[in-house]
Amino acid sequence: MNVEALLKTEKKIPLESRTVIHLMLVHNKVTENIAHAFKPFEISLQQFNVLRILRGQQGKPANLSTLNERMVYKMSNTTRLVDKLMNKGYVDRIVCMSNRRKVEITITKEGLKALSEMDVVLEKTEKEILINFSDSELEQLNHLFNKF
Repeated sequence: MNVEALLKTEKKIPLESRTVIHLMLVHNKVTENIAHAFKPFEISLQQFNVLRILRGQQGKPANLSTLNERMVYKMSNTTRLVDKLMNKGYVDRIVCMSNRRKVEITITKEGLKALSEMDVVLEKTEKEILINFSDSELEQLNHLFNKF
């Protein structure tokens, strides 16, 4: 992908700027593809992220700050995400009676089932996104990303 051609400019873009623009374009493409893959599930990337965190808890509840800490897509309104997932029947929220500020969130059986279906779709989408890369190129790319 030639950034200058994509941006319809004849001016040579400096290497650092071109690199950052490339990263932004790749991010947008990946996000669009994954969001499109989740469309049939009527779930956002952030909601999917919360479900995966809760599954990783292996039955133990998580609180809102734990979810916020572990989110790939950081956002301040985790409460709203949990509310939406509750409405879908994917999570349960328990408020501690002795300390109303303490809220515990767990994934439901329905949430686990839906998440396993999403996993299949995500794996297929990831393979499609990365089809032009060899395993060694992906290893190299991950090594370079670790420098961030």
